[in-house]
Amino acid sequence: MCVFADRIEGTIGGGALEWEAMSHARQMLRAGTLTARQTIPLGPALGQCCGGSVTLDYALGKKIDTTEHRNVWIYGAGHVGRALTSVMAGLPNVQITWVDTDANRFPDTMPENVQMFVAKDPACAVIHAPDDAEHLILTYAHDVDLAICHALLGRSFDSVGLIGSATKWARFKSRLGALGHIPAQISRIACPIGDPSLGKHPQAIAIGVAAAMITPRQTAKKDQTA
Repeated sequence: MCVFADRIEGTIGGGALEWEAMSHARQMLRAGTLTARQTIPLGPALGQCCGGSVTLDYALGKKIDTTEHRNVWIYGAGHVGRALTSVMAGLPNVQITWVDTDANRFPDTMPENVQMFVAKDPACAVIHAPDDAEHLILTYAHDVDLAICHALLGRSFDSVGLIGSATKWARFKSRLGALGHIPAQISRIACPIGDPSLGKHPQAIAIGVAAAMITPRQTAKKDQTA
């Protein structure tokens, strides 16, 4: 969390603890103190009953970033692509590369963490993605979706999600197999994506997809701290 004289960036969880931390950080700013450490009991003094304590480290003029930055590539700037980009762009530490065939398909304004990538053949954009990228495919045409899947299966990636029905996925598995990909490779693509119980509205699909992407990471964090 970064604390400035007039604003903050990030959070350590909110509540009374955060206000105490902000106050202490601003005292350091005024005094020019370079570093500090606080151990704060989580008890009645903060109006909390959870017990235990938390240790906070402070460093003046230095941003301490212990979070993992995520590279998300979204293919398709239609209704679902726009909804999904809007939802994902609001998450912390996410950098989005948004791919489509025509600049006119994108909205007029973009969040700071979203980069527009115009490619006549979106599958050709795949070579520019880092090996740890998470790919979400939801273009306007099945052939374009298939070409992107084919290109991704020939390289490294963190994850791939494809919008579509079970019928579409069955057809894609067959076609990808015919293109030379083995079942173990093909199974790395998640399809359908989202939560069908939320419905088919673009925002509902976006929320379901974002939740599915967040959940495994939150579970992993809990496992690491257990």
